[in-house]
Amino acid sequence: MTPFSAADFWSILRLSLWISGTAVLISSLVGIPCGVWLGMSRRRGKRLLAAVVHTGMALPPVVVGLVLYLLLSRSGPLAFLDSLFTAQAMIAAQTVLALPFVVGITMSAVAAAPAELPLQLRSLGASDWQCRWTILREARHGVLLAVAAAFGRSISEVGAVLIVGGNIQGHTRVLTTAVVLETGKGNFEFALALGGALLLLALLVNLFIVGFSGGRPPA
Repeated sequence: MTPFSAADFWSILRLSLWISGTAVLISSLVGIPCGVWLGMSRRRGKRLLAAVVHTGMALPPVVVGLVLYLLLSRSGPLAFLDSLFTAQAMIAAQTVLALPFVVGITMSAVAAAPAELPLQLRSLGASDWQCRWTILREARHGVLLAVAAAFGRSISEVGAVLIVGGNIQGHTRVLTTAVVLETGKGNFEFALALGGALLLLALLVNLFIVGFSGGRPPA
């Protein structure tokens, strides 16, 4: 059993935050506008798109990892990116898994806004952009919940990031893959410390969300 290394712990923690934080940022920048559009849309294809989004929320991580592996491998169509077994591949995997949560929860939060609100805003001369922005502010607690769910999905992911990242020490080893590795090696003290860091991160993110939403949990 190898000794506990504080340097390894902080290196793994920093990399985990960087990868998951980047994935959540990308999924939020793409997913929130899509969720607002879907939530306000009255088009006939909305139900089909909503079904696709909800299906995406149940994507098996190992399948996402396998598909990305095939795309990024030397014989894959994206081999020129040379990003297999890198942090970039892990960010891509986490983004694919987190994006449906951002879109789906934002869509539900926007759809729950009063149905007469857009009509009232337009009667006051508001543009489409102003209507969307006002409704987004009305649904901000649900949007914050979407971001928190995306972070939880990203930071806790192990299957997809293990496939595309390879769990390389100092390069692609994150909290979840390190827990698996250290448990297999019998380093339970280190594995418990890493697991505790995961729980603490989840708690801190939710405390931040609650504080940002005015002291009450997002609904």
